[in-house]
Amino acid sequence: MTPDLVATLRPLLTAEASAEAYASGDEPSDLEQAVWLRLLERLESDGPPRDPEGWLRKAVRAEARRSRRTTRVERPYGVEPPRDTRPGPEQIVLTAARHRALRDAVRRLPGRCPRLMEALLSPKDLTYREIAGELGISQGSLGPERSRCLGCLRRLLTPEVAVPEVRG
Repeated sequence: MTPDLVATLRPLLTAEASAEAYASGDEPSDLEQAVWLRLLERLESDGPPRDPEGWLRKAVRAEARRSRRTTRVERPYGVEPPRDTRPGPEQIVLTAARHRALRDAVRRLPGRCPRLMEALLSPKDLTYREIAGELGISQGSLGPERSRCLGCLRRLLTPEVAVPEVRG
């Protein structure tokens, strides 16, 4: 690179890089360095540009665009990638076992409780009015019936999920 070309382009490059740096989110000195590198590569392959000032303006804008694109894609090292929140195989098996135990206990409930609990656990998310109509009982008696059935279910499940005793 010739000293007169460097002396001619340095003030223009400084001004252009300062103007474009804010929009690209880059430091002006980083843009300057990238453009100087481009100029060196060009000098080695094609020789000096015919219009050095025009080439320099285009090179600064091109580097600023490249910097903006890169900034959108790159992520800093300090940020951990999002964790996979999907349950693993162990969790799927344990959840299925809990659901089976609950369904088995519901089937062992007395009276209308199995049908009531199945309706409450239904994936259809039935309303109290729909459940009462399905079971043939009044909507007002549904709450007390549900409480009684949940109490029975709790007593059935207690041995299966008992809290371990504290040992001294």
